[in-house]
Order: sequence, then structure tokens, then C-alpha cells
Amino acid sequence: MNTDVTDHGLLSATKDAVIAAANAIKARFSIDTRPTDRADINARIEANDAVSMRILREHLAKVRPEARVVEDELATGLLPLGEWWIVDPVEGAINQIHGMTDWCISATLIRDNRPVVTAVHFPLTGDTYSASRGAGSWQNDVPLNVSAKTEIKAAMVGTGQAKPGESRKTYEQIGASVTRMMQTALTVRVSVPATVQLVQVAAGRMDAFWQFSDVLSGIVSGALLVEEAGGVITDANGAPWSFESEHFVATTPALSRAVTTALSPLV
Repeated sequence: MNTDVTDHGLLSATKDAVIAAANAIKARFSIDTRPTDRADINARIEANDAVSMRILREHLAKVRPEARVVEDELATGLLPLGEWWIVDPVEGAINQIHGMTDWCISATLIRDNRPVVTAVHFPLTGDTYSASRGAGSWQNDVPLNVSAKTEIKAAMVGTGQAKPGESRKTYEQIGASVTRMMQTALTVRVSVPATVQLVQVAAGRMDAFWQFSDVLSGIVSGALLVEEAGGVITDANGAPWSFESEHFVATTPALSRAVTTALSPLV
């Protein structure tokens, strides 16, 4: 570990990294872009990822040269002990290449399978969401707090798929969970990427997010943001979430039981 850089200093450097990468991808963005087919979609995503990853690696290696980078964006499960960067070079890449605005760049430092520092930048709004363990969550310079709602029937909640080509079981769980939560909460959003919804949970604008997946790149940043904003991270059964969990729920202390009660029969 590079002991010359504290987690506070690391947070600043992580923000610089995601902002630099996001600005490069912003320069490649157009609201008028329209991919023509699956091959075109894949080529555009890969080109953007290459640009963003080069910048992220360059910045992050300066402050944590010993930390390894998780190469697979769809990685799941426990990592070997030590420090790792989990990054999403263009989170919401499918939106970005279709001219939509809900995408971002994220980088999270993992230490012994716990997220400790994270930063997420939305270049089209200029907002940076960040958190470090034990030091709170922030939107730019404003501290974040989860919702104070206590009634699930007043809650705005959301979910989405973690990747294309999910299993049939996962698709059925997603569909069933949307139905159950429509009967339980006030309104339900279904969209990608997960982090776009998770920052809203951390900011108290949404009240819960769940996902039937353990793809780490989509949830580790939001998990730390929500937790440091006073939220609760569990699996769908209400057990504490970890990298070994097969599903994920981020909500508030007051609503956690109601959310997991609705979702647990589906797992």
C-alpha cells in the first residue's frame, strides 16, 4: 500500500481521475448519435472504454501503484485480499452511444473486499458524487443523506438489469419484483445503469434500489455512497450484503424491512 496517500487524499485523486476520463468521453458524445446494429453498438462501446480506461489507469496508478485493476467489468464474487480498483469506464455505455444523458464514470478502491473510496462523475451535469468510508457521502461540496420517509407506500424505488443476456431466472425475478413493488411502493423505475439510481438513493431523491445480480462494477460505488449517506445495504433476504451476495438492496433504515419483505419470496 502507498502509505504516503491517506484515504482523504486518495478521494481527491479518484475524483480527478473520473473527471478527466468523463471529460474525454463527453468530447465523443452527441445527442444525435444512432448506432445501426449490434456490431456497431459493440464497436462504439469498446472505443469509448479504451479511451476512458487509459486515462483512469494513468491517474489511479499514480496514487496507488500497488493496487490492481479488476479487468472484467462483469466480475463477481470475492477478490484476493489487498487493494483493487473496480472501475466502470463508461457506466451506462448503452445510453451514451444512443445520445442519452444518463451515464457516468466511476472508480472505487476496494480494500480486502470492502469499498473504501469512490467517485462518480456525470460530465453532462458537472456533478461529482463521492464517498470515503467513515467520512460521509457528497454531491460536489454538499453532504448527502438518505430519505427520511418511513412509509413504503410513499416510496420511489427502482431496479434494472446488470448486463445484457441475463439468465431466464433473473429476468423472471426482475419482472416479478417490479410487479410486487408496484403493489407495495408509490412508483417503480426500471432503468440502467444501477449507479445512476443509487446516487439518487444516497441523495434521498429515491428511497430504494434492488438488483438480482452480483456484478460488482455496477453496485460497489453506489453501495458505499448509500451507506455513507446513512443508508442500509443488504441482500434481498435482509442479510448484510457482501461481495459473495447474489442480490443487492440499497435503501433506508426505516424502509429496509418493508423492501426485503416484498423481495425475499422471489429469491
